[in-house]
Amino acid sequence: MADDRLNPTLFHTRYVVLTQLRDTTVAKIKELTSSKRDQILVDFGCGDMPYRSIIEPLVGKYLGVDLDINPKAEHFIDFDSKTSLPDNYADIILSNQVLEHVDTPSGYLKEALRILKPGGSIILTTHGYWFYHPTPNDYWRWTSAGLRKIIEAEGYKIDSFYGILGLAASGLQLLQDGIVLKLPKFLIPPVALVMQSLIRLFNKINSQTQRNRDGALYVVVARKQL
Repeated sequence: MADDRLNPTLFHTRYVVLTQLRDTTVAKIKELTSSKRDQILVDFGCGDMPYRSIIEPLVGKYLGVDLDINPKAEHFIDFDSKTSLPDNYADIILSNQVLEHVDTPSGYLKEALRILKPGGSIILTTHGYWFYHPTPNDYWRWTSAGLRKIIEAEGYKIDSFYGILGLAASGLQLLQDGIVLKLPKFLIPPVALVMQSLIRLFNKINSQTQRNRDGALYVVVARKQL
């Protein structure tokens, strides 16, 4: 559900990571739109577009692009990630938790680069450590160095690279996910409340530099060079 990702409760099993992912992503969008509000944003692999209500007022056009199995999408692609959008179309591309699901990450990044205007930016979020979650597929996880490598290999210039959840917090998140699989539904919210409180606490053990190196998620801002 979009609202679960936009406004998760303290009893949500992803509370810490979802709130940090939301806040970091929206902050990056606000930075990119602070001096220009008529930009075209393509949500590439849009899913249920959880942040649309926040982002859409900041841009001139918001276009949701996804597989045709997604009734909320406004422009459709196949599993090869190819669109019929023109070259140099978008000022900003939002790729929110998509890259781990695509058949060919390099093909997806190439297509994003093609439709991005020179000087335009992609905000890309994806996983380091995470459990298997096919929607409809789930193929990839990255080290920070590996993610940097595939993004730069397609011709992007990375402007910022931000990790969410350090090693200790990531370990607790995975432990929680393994536990709740075996619990009756009525026990999941109180267990999530305890575990998410611990995750928030233990996340302070690792510095931001360490989280950038070993994160459960990464938020990357990269630019198509002029």
